[in-house]
Amino acid sequence: MEEILKKARIVASKVVVDAGNIAKERFDKFTNLEEKDDYGDLITEVDLLAEELILNELTSVFPQHKIHSEEAGDNGIESDWLWQVDPLDGTNNFAIGLPVFSSSITLLYKHEPVLGVIYEPLVNRLFISSLNDGAFCNNVELKIKKRDNPKKFTIAWIQGHRVQNEEKAVKLRQYIDVNCKRMMRLWAPTLQWCMLAKGDIDGIILYNSEGDDLYSGVLMVKEAGGIVIDFQGNEFTGMSNEPYLIACHPDNKEYFLNMVSEGLSHTKALIDIV
Repeated sequence: MEEILKKARIVASKVVVDAGNIAKERFDKFTNLEEKDDYGDLITEVDLLAEELILNELTSVFPQHKIHSEEAGDNGIESDWLWQVDPLDGTNNFAIGLPVFSSSITLLYKHEPVLGVIYEPLVNRLFISSLNDGAFCNNVELKIKKRDNPKKFTIAWIQGHRVQNEEKAVKLRQYIDVNCKRMMRLWAPTLQWCMLAKGDIDGIILYNSEGDDLYSGVLMVKEAGGIVIDFQGNEFTGMSNEPYLIACHPDNKEYFLNMVSEGLSHTKALIDIV
């Protein structure tokens, strides 16, 4: 396992940068744009070019590993090793000329993330996390930070495409928004996980958002000293088809649990009134 992880780190770190540079070179210059589902999610030629590059490299070096990618889907191989690829996290941002996007690759072993690499090409930030080996940005170790005044918290919100304007989600989001300094939605989840790991923000509330961009971020935060728990306060491990998660500094666990609990109670009360 150690040899596989060592090789995986080298390969993934290189190819994620190559994929990110495709996006960088074509930013504000791409020509093909399509809607890929009924929720308005977009796909560009950059998604496909970056994905092809990553998949070719992973398949060449790890032909017996299972791979799941944002656009191509599953390669049909059964293995304890699973690669998850999001070649362009933040496609909607990319499509409207907003320079907030990344490329993400995760390696999982028996449903647990063991390696995550995320590259933010426009600012040349390469984030790498390995199980029990820390999290780094451009070789500088990341440590999650703790602020004591919740009124100064910046909290990121992540929700799945299918959530849309689900009333419970909208009310919870509104409750969080008015009970912190700022609530942030980047539409590029991997970068929000990296910001938490760096100490730039104070927490993440994730509402039913599972996908190829999730587990690299989860590992990044955990390896930076943060916690990732469900809405009941249980440690989040493995994989989930419908995750509802809180990520924060360990010392702020109770604050975030109370906030979400109060927000959900507030949501129920409002729904009952209506």
